[in-house]
Amino acid sequence: MKNINKLLVAFLSIVAISCTDDIQDTNREAVAAVKAPVLLSPTGDFNIILSKATEKDVVTTFIWDDAAYAGTPTVVNYTIEIAKAGTKFAAPIVVTTTTSRFKAITVGELNSALVNGGFVEKQENLVDIRVKSSIGATSSVAQFSNFFTIKVTSYRTPLASSLWLVGAATPGGWSWDDDAETELPLVIGQTNVYQVAVMLNGGEAFRIFLGNNFTSNGNWDASRSYAFYANAGYTITPELVNANDGDFNFKYTGPTGMRVLKIDNAAKTITLE
Repeated sequence: MKNINKLLVAFLSIVAISCTDDIQDTNREAVAAVKAPVLLSPTGDFNIILSKATEKDVVTTFIWDDAAYAGTPTVVNYTIEIAKAGTKFAAPIVVTTTTSRFKAITVGELNSALVNGGFVEKQENLVDIRVKSSIGATSSVAQFSNFFTIKVTSYRTPLASSLWLVGAATPGGWSWDDDAETELPLVIGQTNVYQVAVMLNGGEAFRIFLGNNFTSNGNWDASRSYAFYANAGYTITPELVNANDGDFNFKYTGPTGMRVLKIDNAAKTITLE
């Protein structure tokens, strides 16, 4: 009987503690939005052309007045967002998040956000910017700052796996200046097939390069010629022949026009459509 009474007392104690915790949870003050953050900088006069060569440099520092919340103190998170001008942030893109009231943004960070947001590369874009505040790990009770519209020109962000076309047969000629080279990327979902639509100049030559250091010097050493592919057993379209120019480059013999060049390393074929 004594053991039963002891168990009953223990059970009632647990229930009492549980009820006390429930009461405490109920009495906790809910957090409520009081004042949204105010974006101070950059403002609408900000206009920048981004460059791959300076991607690690700070392009601007976002500065804002703190947001205010009422209730239980908690950490306030700030998220810098961008969107295409005039879209009312229907599909905002996150640049970065911090708990400070300012954040330095690098050229690379801003360019990546623009690329992810579908902005046009190598062209001036109107970009709406704002700061979002939220609290806790779940980022709840969001508040949004005022916004400014800035002008930004992004740069191309090619794939590391891409090949490159350089030569008089291509739009950029024998130059690496100002992104003159033509990117030959992997087909999405493939590991051995490269394809690009490119304007080819009839009767001119080009070469395929394996790398790109994104300077005017390019990467002249790591390349592949017509002879390389022919000796490797590739079947090459008749419209591409050996230029016999000392470097055994490709020579395009078809008419000047937009063509689709495809290199299939698995099937060992080079075709033009």
